[in-house]
Amino acid sequence: MKFKHRLLAFAVVITMSLTTAPPASAIGIPRLLLGQDFPDPDVVKTDSGYFAFSTSTGAVKVPYASAPGPEGPWRVAGDALAAVPKWAKPDGGFWAPDVTRLSDGTFLLYFSAAVAPGGEMCIGVATASKVEGPYTPAGESPLICVPGDSGDIDPQTFVDSDGSRYLLYKSDGAAVGPPSAIWSQKLLPDGRTPTGPRIELLRADLNSEKAVVEAPAVVKTASRFLLFYSADTFQSSGYHTGYASAPALNGPFVKADTPFLSTDLLGGKVDAPGGADVVDGHIYFHGWLGGGRTARGLFQLPIAFPNDLPQLG
Repeated sequence: MKFKHRLLAFAVVITMSLTTAPPASAIGIPRLLLGQDFPDPDVVKTDSGYFAFSTSTGAVKVPYASAPGPEGPWRVAGDALAAVPKWAKPDGGFWAPDVTRLSDGTFLLYFSAAVAPGGEMCIGVATASKVEGPYTPAGESPLICVPGDSGDIDPQTFVDSDGSRYLLYKSDGAAVGPPSAIWSQKLLPDGRTPTGPRIELLRADLNSEKAVVEAPAVVKTASRFLLFYSADTFQSSGYHTGYASAPALNGPFVKADTPFLSTDLLGGKVDAPGGADVVDGHIYFHGWLGGGRTARGLFQLPIAFPNDLPQLG
């Protein structure tokens, strides 16, 4: 099960303060795990090793990679999604997948896809008996597709220590109107049935975010919930990973006063670090390769949570 789904066993001092990010020299050099296009990574730890899933690349709907340990070696192994859902455009791509395991051993794959024929992005789910799939789409319609959101993307599971299951995701926001936001939707234990109203966790309200917040991932520490998210536009070198802190999953979340991962903070060693996932003492994220805008590789850094705050290196 993912590291972010567990209660971290740290002895901490309870604090409401948020620290500024350390200089690049204190962070260390990010490890490049996959030097090929593997954007929006989702990483899962299992008894048989580590697995990672990414946004569509080429003809592969949901690429997946595997490794015996967090440092690798990582190898792209194939396509996790067996078929295109009936409700999705066949050539629209599948974005930002998330894989989780139910108590009965079933694996669920959440993904974003364009609805046919209009093209608005919505969130679907597929099931499999093995973490690597193949995953079979479930249902005749999307799981999350909220009218007025202008698209819903970037699903990410969080399972609390009491077993309660939630799906976090991003609403795109409109060109004219409210900017994008990150939401939490509680699910029934089957992981496929929303229950109760969704809750807004945070919204793009900082100039540095350029009206974009996305790619949520939650870590629960001894007394806090930390929500990692990406901000700015993903094509820009200003794209970065921030985090916010709250006493409960439904908030209120307070954003840290500086980015957690950025091109500058990493000394230019990773361009536009985003799409972060926190698993088993490491933060995984993508960044542009080769100084261009054609492929985003998979990177990793160690992470710890002293005093309920994230710390790299």
